Amino acid sequence: MPREIFGKDFTFLPKEHLLSFEEIERLTKIFLDLGVRKVRLTGGEPLLRRDITRLIELLANLDGLDEIGLTTNGVLLGNMAPKLKQAGLKRVNVSLDAIDDETFMKINDSHVKPQPIIDSIIKAKEAGLFVKVNMVVKKGMNDHQILPMAHFFKEIDVTLRFIEFMDVGQTNGWDFKHVVTKKEIYQQLSQQYQLEALDPAYFGEVAQRYRYKDTDTEVGFITSVSESFCSSCTRARIAADGHFFTCLFASEGLNLKTILRDGATNEELTETIISRWKYRDDRYSDERTAETAKNRKKIEMSYIGG
Repeated sequence: MPREIFGKDFTFLPKEHLLSFEEIERLTKIFLDLGVRKVRLTGGEPLLRRDITRLIELLANLDGLDEIGLTTNGVLLGNMAPKLKQAGLKRVNVSLDAIDDETFMKINDSHVKPQPIIDSIIKAKEAGLFVKVNMVVKKGMNDHQILPMAHFFKEIDVTLRFIEFMDVGQTNGWDFKHVVTKKEIYQQLSQQYQLEALDPAYFGEVAQRYRYKDTDTEVGFITSVSESFCSSCTRARIAADGHFFTCLFASEGLNLKTILRDGATNEELTETIISRWKYRDDRYSDERTAETAKNRKKIEMSYIGG
């Protein structure tokens, strides 16, 4: 979240505009009845949400939910990991774009160094959470960190996923020239390691998965720019204020919170969700051009979640 845009005077949502835990639980039940089997809590930073473990407990106890995960910057993860695991969390994705101090601090525009994040990753593993690390690769910013990141996380047996720099929102200065493609990253890795392709674990899996030869350690690629996967997308998103989105690159969402608070029955909410999902026509990654990326209004990643 660029400091010059989201500074200390930026107005965030008042509490009453956020979905309550009970409202999140109710909507999750409806989605589970419609076939959803996995839920991920994202952000912003979800570990900043007060009593997050209570929300995890509510969701983890729902019938039909196979897995609950969470995406975090890792700053608060280490101390919270045992309680998160106890509450029912299974998986955690940690965003970490460099292990070099100078590069990492320049990216996050703070005095936080990568070591506390790495310590949190190790503590999360020790607590019994399955951990993946997400690295967004941007040319000229952190592409020199591809091999150091791969080596480090291979050595500690943590899955690392390289994510192509995407034009989510309006504020990250995206340009095609900043994208390091999966092909380019793969070529770098292949100079050091032998990689074996793995079959998708399920339909709609966004990561292309590989394994380092003679190990069980995986590395993956999320290729939204160079090899889009719109046709197999099965992901829906609900923002903290209740807006329902069918695409990460959406311009607007359906306000389920208003419908819910206006007294809609579960049946009415279900029909509304089905109608929106059934007639979705999102194909932004298929259709992306330099012009559409520049001119299309899109929701910020910090609002819609990863």
